[in-house]
This record gives sequence, structure tokens and C-alpha cells, in this order.
Amino acid sequence: MLAFIGGLGAQELIIIFLIVLLLFGGKKIPEIARGLGRGMKEFKKARDDIRDSIDNAGDGDEEEETDENSEEAAPDPSEEVYNEAARQQQKDSDDGANTSS
Repeated sequence: MLAFIGGLGAQELIIIFLIVLLLFGGKKIPEIARGLGRGMKEFKKARDDIRDSIDNAGDGDEEEETDENSEEAAPDPSEEVYNEAARQQQKDSDDGANTSS
């Protein structure tokens, strides 16, 4: 559990605790500990959410493919506008060619 403090003995830990007690006071230490606990809890929750999203990433690929197919079936409004503009330009150029003849 406390593998990160493997090189510290009991005396060093007591000295560190006393320094923290002097710096922050007895009333602030529980607040700091609560804040650290909440931060660790949020971090673990975010880590688990990321793991879940990575694990479920394979399932989402099939849904994306069906979404792509449905997009192909539905016409793109920008293409319709472009096609209409091209038809109008062709019609205008045909009218111009007929009047000059």
C-alpha cells in the first residue's frame, strides 16, 4: 500500500508529519486529507470511464458504419444548392448562346 515510501523509516515519517502539523495546523489537516481523498476518487472515476470507453470502442465502430450508410442515402443540402446553381448557370449560358445566334 505504501510502496512509494519504501526508503523512508519510521523516524523520517514522524518528522515529516510534525513538519506538516506545524505548517498547516491541526484544523487544516483533515480538510487537506478530505480534499486529497476527493481528488483521488475523481481521478479513479475518470480512469475507469476512460477504460470503459476504450473497451467499448469496438462496439461503436458498427454504429458509425450504419451512420455513414444513412448519410449516403440522404442527399447533402450543399450538393443540392451547388447542383441548382450549376443548372441555372447552364441555363443562362444556353440562353446567351441562343440570343447571339
